[in-house]
Amino acid sequence: MSPAVVVLLLSAGLSESAGRILPLVAARSGVSRSAAAGLLLTGAVVESAVIALWPLTAWTLAGLLPSGPVPGGDALTWTPGRIAPLLLAAVIAFPLLGPLLHLLLLVGAGAGLVTPLAAATGLGWWAAAGCVAVAGTGLAAAVELVRRLVVRIMATGTRKQLT
Repeated sequence: MSPAVVVLLLSAGLSESAGRILPLVAARSGVSRSAAAGLLLTGAVVESAVIALWPLTAWTLAGLLPSGPVPGGDALTWTPGRIAPLLLAAVIAFPLLGPLLHLLLLVGAGAGLVTPLAAATGLGWWAAAGCVAVAGTGLAAAVELVRRLVVRIMATGTRKQLT
């Protein structure tokens, strides 16, 4: 992975994390700056990892199909041209600034992965699109599940401290 892709991945992860953490921090005035920064950086690492895993997960799903990729072939990876629309989607991730535009840009970034996946695996465009969509949805669902679990654990810890 080139340094430019790493920087773009980290920027997209930080922006996604800021879009999720800053409204939470604004709603809770008692959150310290160090706690907010810790949440922001942790979220940035997690979001960056999820974004980085999207093409690899789609490639793996394509491999499970009967006409999947040839063993030993090069896996699908991010390039600066493929990740730039995703970075734009991350910048527009703030909940009240355009969730529909954010979704549209995510779909566009996913569509940018479909053609290279189809070419690399020999799958049809629709089968590759299904792999990319299932991979993106699965990763998003897994992250959302972990988020909800962390919130529940934090809420339980707060209640225990109050008693």
